[in-house]
Formats: sequence, C-alpha cells, structure tokens
Amino acid sequence: MKSLHPDPDAMPKSTQREDEERLRGKLKIFLGYAAGVGKTYAMLEAAQQRLEEGIDVLAGYVETHGYFETDLLARDLVFIPRHMIQYHGITLPEMNLDAILKRLPQLALVDELAHSNSPGMRHTKRYQDVEELLNAGIDVYTTLNIQNLESLNDIVAQITGVVVRETIPDRILDLADQIVLVDLPPEELLQRLREGKVYIPEQATQVTQKFFRQGSLTALREIALRRTARHVDEQMNAYMQQRAISGPWAAGERLLVSISPNPLSQRLIRTAKRLAQELDAEWYAVYIETPADTQLSAEDSAQIVNNLRLAEDLGAKVVTLPGDNIAESLMQFANTHNITKIIVGKPLKPRWLEFLKGSIVDQLIRKGGNIDIYVISSAAPVERSSPLIHPVGRLHLGHYLAAVGLVGITSLLGLPIAHFISPINLVMSYQLAVLIAAIRYGRGAATLTAVLSVFAFNFFFVPPRWTFLVHDAGYILTFAGLLIVGLVSARLAARVREHARVAEQRELQAMALYAFSRDLSASVELNVVLQGVLAHTSQTFDADVAIWLYEHGTLELRVMTDHYPLMTSETIAAQWVYTHKQPAGHGTPTLPTAAGRYLPLKTAQSTIGVLGVHFQQAEDSTPERNRLLEAFASQAALGIDATLLAEKAQQTQLLHEAEKLQTALLNSISHDLRTPLVSIAGALSSLRDQASFLDETAKSELIEGAWEETTRLNQLVGNLLDMTRLEANAVSLRQSPSDVQEMIGVALSHMKERLRNHKVHVTIPSDLPLASADFVLIVQVMVNLLDNAAKYTPPGSLIEIQASANGFITIAVMDHGSGVSPEELPRIFDKFYRSEGASQVAGGTGLGLSICRGIIEAHKGYIWAENRDGGGMIVRFTLPIAQHTIS
Repeated sequence: MKSLHPDPDAMPKSTQREDEERLRGKLKIFLGYAAGVGKTYAMLEAAQQRLEEGIDVLAGYVETHGYFETDLLARDLVFIPRHMIQYHGITLPEMNLDAILKRLPQLALVDELAHSNSPGMRHTKRYQDVEELLNAGIDVYTTLNIQNLESLNDIVAQITGVVVRETIPDRILDLADQIVLVDLPPEELLQRLREGKVYIPEQATQVTQKFFRQGSLTALREIALRRTARHVDEQMNAYMQQRAISGPWAAGERLLVSISPNPLSQRLIRTAKRLAQELDAEWYAVYIETPADTQLSAEDSAQIVNNLRLAEDLGAKVVTLPGDNIAESLMQFANTHNITKIIVGKPLKPRWLEFLKGSIVDQLIRKGGNIDIYVISSAAPVERSSPLIHPVGRLHLGHYLAAVGLVGITSLLGLPIAHFISPINLVMSYQLAVLIAAIRYGRGAATLTAVLSVFAFNFFFVPPRWTFLVHDAGYILTFAGLLIVGLVSARLAARVREHARVAEQRELQAMALYAFSRDLSASVELNVVLQGVLAHTSQTFDADVAIWLYEHGTLELRVMTDHYPLMTSETIAAQWVYTHKQPAGHGTPTLPTAAGRYLPLKTAQSTIGVLGVHFQQAEDSTPERNRLLEAFASQAALGIDATLLAEKAQQTQLLHEAEKLQTALLNSISHDLRTPLVSIAGALSSLRDQASFLDETAKSELIEGAWEETTRLNQLVGNLLDMTRLEANAVSLRQSPSDVQEMIGVALSHMKERLRNHKVHVTIPSDLPLASADFVLIVQVMVNLLDNAAKYTPPGSLIEIQASANGFITIAVMDHGSGVSPEELPRIFDKFYRSEGASQVAGGTGLGLSICRGIIEAHKGYIWAENRDGGGMIVRFTLPIAQHTIS
C-alpha cells in the first residue's frame, strides 16, 4: 500500500544525518564495470579541476600503471610516499594512512577502493582507510569496479565464472555523496585491451579472459548502470522526504534472512541485501542457536562468524536468538518485529530425511500466514553436511564402545532370570540401557545401543536362543517396537542432555554476569572497581586483561594483569579503538595482527576507555565468548562510569559546600567588617572636618573609639587568617614546656579593655605542671574564649578561669550568661555557626570557637562545652603535660 505523505520521522533523522555529514568528509566514487574504462583518468581530471579552484589536493594512492596520458594528468599533484611492507621476503607498497592524516589535506585521492591491505597494516581493507580519512573531515575521490560490491558477488560469479575475492560492503557505496559512472562501450574496451591499453596483472591473465568477453562485459555494464541509477533514485527520494515534497512513498517492508553454518547462507545474505535495496526495506539477519549447536566444529563456528559479519557489513541488523525449533523461533521473531518477507535456503537434506524429521521451509510456509517466504536455491551443490544432521560423527570412539558394553551388561544381567520370566519382560531393561547411553554419551551412542539391543534380545532371549532365527512372527512387532521406542527415547534423552548442557552454560554466563555486576555496584572507589573488572574478566575468559581510561586529556593505562603483552602495537590499537569507538585487534578486520582484542567502554553519553583482552589460545575467541565479552565490556563501562559520576558528584557537592561556606562567610563578616569600618571612618571624618570645633576630650574619645574598632577589626581579620591556615594545614606547632598561669596572664592583658566591665576570677593550683603547648596559639585560644564569654554575658557578671591536672592539663572558662540549648551544644564549634540567642545579643563571624577547636586538636587535645547548673556555659579544653615535668 502506498501513502501520499512523507514519513514525519524522516525530517529529524535527516537533520541529524546532515549534522553528522558536516563533520565528515565527502566521498566521491568513480564507478566502472571493468578495468580499463578510465576510472583513474576521470578521477585525475576531476582532481585537476579542484586543484585549479585552489583546493589542497593530495595523492594518497594513485596507480597510473606507467601510461603516458595518466602520468600527464598526475604531474601537478603532491604524492604521499608509499608505506613499504615486508611480507615473506617481498616488498609490498601500501597507502601511508598516517602520513595523510598528519598532512590533513582538503581532498585525498585513493585509487582501488576494494584493495586488500598487506598483513601488518592497521586495516585489512583499503575502504576502512578511506572511512578513517572521511571521519577526519578529509574529502576523498576513489575508484571502484561494480564486481567488487559484496552483494553482487554471487551474480558476478554466475556471469563471469570467477569468484571475486576483493569486495567491499554495499554500505560504502551507499555512503557516497556522489557516484560518477565511468562508461565505455564493451567494443571499445575490448579494442583497448587488444591494443595493450588495459593494465592486467600477470597472475590474473587467465581470469581476465573470462571477464573480457562481450556478453560478460555487457552484463556487468548493465549492473553498473542500474546500480548508479538506483543511487540517484535514493538520493532523490531522500531529498523529497527531507523537504516534505508529496510523492508515492513506499510502505514499510521488513525482511528476515535465516542464517546457519552452511556456506549457502552467504548467498542468502547477498540476495536479501539486493531485495532490501529494491524494496528500500529494513532487513534482519537472524541466527537461531539451538542446543545442538554446542557440538559445532571449529570450522562451522568460524563459518557462523563470517556469515554474521558479512550480514553486518551489508547493513543488516544482526540478531542471535536461542531456540529449540528454528522455524518456531523465526516465526516468533517475525511476528514481533512485523516482518513481511522471510528468506531461507532450499533444504539440503535427502527427501527421506525430510519426511522423517520435517523441513524448516515446510514449517515456515504452514505457519507463515501473511508473511511471504522466499526459498533460494544453491548455485552449486554443497558437499559438506550440516552438523545438525550428522552430529554423531564428532562423538568419541569410546562412547560407541561404552554403548556396546551397556548392551553386553544388560544381556548378562538378563541371562540368570531368563528361565523364570517371559522374554518380553526383558525388553524394558534394554530401554533403560538406551536411556543411559543417551544421557551419558549422546544421540549417536544411544542410537547404536537401540540397534544392538534388538539383535542382542533376539540372540540371547528369543526362541530359538543363541541364533538370529525367529519362530514366532509376533516377535517381529516386538523388535520393531523396541527399535522405534529406543530411537525415540534416544532422541528425546539426547535432546534433554543437550538442553541441560546449554542451560548449564547459560547459567554459568548469567552467574558470571550477575557476580560481575554485583561486585561493580558494591564499591564507589575507582581503583576497587577497576580491580574487580580485571579479576572477573580474567577469571571468566581465562585471559590476560588490560584497561585504559581517558583521563587528563589522554588515554592512560590504569590496570593490567601480570602477563598482558603490552607492546607499542597494543597501545596503538587501544588508542584507535577509543578514537573510533569500534572494536579492533585480534579477530576483527581492523589491526588483526594485534595480540589482544580491544573493545570500547561506551556509555550512552561517551566513550570512557578501552578494555583489552588477550586470549591464551586463538580458538578461545568464539562467537559465544565474544558476545559474553561484549556484555562484560558494557557492564564494565556502566560500573566505571557510575564510579566516575560518583566522584564528580562528590566534587560537585564539595564545591557546593564551599560555595555555601563562602556565602555564609560573606553574610557573616559583611556586617562585622562594616560596623568597625563605619565607626573608624566616622571618627576620622570628625577629626578631619570638625577638629577646630572639638576639645581635647572629644578628640581623645574619638581616637579611643577608633582604636577599639581597629583592634576589633584586626581580631576579626586575624580569626579569618587563622581559620584559613588551619584548613590548609599550614599551622606548624612550636610546642615547648609552657606555664599555664603565664599564658592565662598574657591573654588577660590582651583582653584588659574588653573585660573592664566584668569580674575575672582565676584558680590555678600551685603545683600545676607545665604544659606542652605552642605558647602563642594557646594564648589565642584563651583570648577567643574570654572574648566569647564577655560578649554573651551581661556587664558586671563573673567570668571564672580554672586549671587542673590529671594525666593532662584541663583549663576551663566559665561564664554566668544565658548558655545555649542542649541541641546546639555539639554545633557551637562548627565554622560560622552562631546560636539564635547569641546572634541577637552580639555580632561575630562564628569562627572563634572553631579556631579554638582547630588549635586544640592540633595539640592532640580535646575541647568541649557544657551548660552550668546555675546558668551560663563552661568551655573546657585539654593539653598534654610537658614530658620532663613528670616525676
């Protein structure tokens, strides 16, 4: 069904795509249908035009093959020296990607887009180099033959009889901003070939003869024309949708292609890609992982990986699902994802086996409903059989010997009782043997047990005994029942065994993930989390592990196991993974020669680091383990990110607290600073402007008042400086034996004017030992305590000072004021804290008692406050006794 309205979701998506494309370079592909049509020549002509426009053009890799006309066009270009790779004694020239990135031109020319790089290069394919150039913001001109498209690989093989090995994913062509079709009639191309104007490598002479035939060239030319026209049509549709131009927009089709370990799956994937392009449809590549897949060989596992990678490269959404029945799992996925077409391969089983076990195609057709089923035949017969059909061949010989032993033991146990019971009753003992074989040794051994049981039962127990003859025809049904029930039991028991094995593996994986996530959430310290990731990953995968985090503007190695192969190449791989946010290293197309496999630690917001895993053995890198490793990387990224966020939150909280303190400080001292400054300014202005009208007494009072306010202001500033020094741990104690009475006397002399309206009583024992104290700082403590007592007690009230010794010296300052509430007592030593009653009686910053606590705690002493029974407050503090005074 067609709609006359554009998709409303297209506009925001296209806007996002346009924003991304502004940062990427532009890709222009010069497309031809065969070598020799003039792709490189056309690319160089376009480059000359850009050069004349003042564009910085750099020849990253251009192959002129020594032709005069082509060399003439390239004479004005700047060439990057090629990177020479030594491989098995042969020097191979390759494009120097790093040199181009360092040079950072506006436009780079890269010939032969489908070229496979030499071993040791960063990427296995040149198109990956081009992608990196585009991501760096560099425009790229490149050349490509139509037969190098991956989705057309099987069609090209049918046309020419040659399987093209160097291919690129179709998505690269889809990413092209422009496609320039370089066309030449096949007749003229063949004439150029006869004249020697087409470069043909010596090792490809015979292959080229198959390509350069009139019919083959015509077919390839048609494919190139159609593919270019389709690209233009897609660009037009995208343009119309972005600008809400009315048109017949295609309704949404969704395709599903079923993948298996069979090589035919690659043909299915390419067919699905072409069909998806024709229908402009979203498509899925689904692999159903059955319990029997636990017995897949290394070859089949590798084939699955290649099939899934091919589907992903061609733009499919790759999904792996567990399931018992392939057809039912596919239909369930299709129904939940609104699939409209399913693509499957033609059954390769013999007809008799299809009759016994059924066919996936038949099941899909019966259950498909409104879903179209496409059945694709194989271009050539596939000789190797599916492991799902013949899993027996992989069982050990010992399993078969054990099956024979089970039948023998069952027969021996039945011989003593055969004379007392009917032979029919012994059938169940053989059924038990079949079940034991199925559960212990698998389906193959159980099948052998069922067959041998029929012969053993006939030989040992059916008259005439000790022969394979049967006199009673009724035993034929018994034999058939024994065999059929045995085979069915073997199949069911073996399936239960396979299910149990799969369930055990998944349980172990689930337990590993659970333990991993639990330990990550149990700590908020980054180092603990990193060690947890290291330990769990290393233990689960039996591999060496390393973790890099992006800190301070660079990627830094934080932790690794003892035997991780940390070399320069590994660090380069980790840096590349972080920059491009894609996996690389062993088992990937990027930096495959690296010893480890590297995964980005990605969160929803950013990439925070890289996880490196070095498997002890190459075969440890299986699809199942890779999926589990990706899950570990995701969990690790979330755990590390949560820790980093917690640290940032803590820093933010500290900043917030600092801002609160700053605000409280400004609010607290603004009044206390302004009051003495106003008084001082008033006194000085009176002396300056009205000196002639004032007598000596008035002048003396103004000067005395200004002096008192200056002293008060100096004390306030001194408290602020002392608090700053205490918080910065910049206070250095100069402890020495000090006389307590002398320290109190100095403090009273400093407070003489402040205490003139109060009575002070000092009680000090004559035998009080010397204190180990910083004389000046303890005097400051006493001054602050006396100032606090004078400030919050009525004039004429008594202030008492007492000192005593009991293992340490205790000094108490007692007043007869209003005291503080019991709830406020623990807080009066906090910075900037002032009780409600105190704030109404007198000013102050709320720093005096806080400074006292800082000084006393620096002396390893204690300070506390308590209310007096008769009213008022007592502040006590302790000091250590000087060592040489202890007798």
